[in-house]
Amino acid sequence: MYLSIIVNVLSLVGLVAGVLMHSGRGGGLSDMFGGAGSTALGSTAAERNLTRITTVFGIVWFGTVIALSFLLVR
Repeated sequence: MYLSIIVNVLSLVGLVAGVLMHSGRGGGLSDMFGGAGSTALGSTAAERNLTRITTVFGIVWFGTVIALSFLLVR
């Protein structure tokens, strides 16, 4: 049970960080590195990878929430 809580909190922090780093109407991740990173760093690949990582954090968080709901029912 404690392991599930730890994984839940860590995935929550990763999920929040991933969502905050996404680009909204501005440049997001590319603007964080000075704005000129769109050509040098390949920001579309960085955004795509960030989307995948955020999705994994979301799935892990959702799974641990379901697991904790079953574990905490007495």
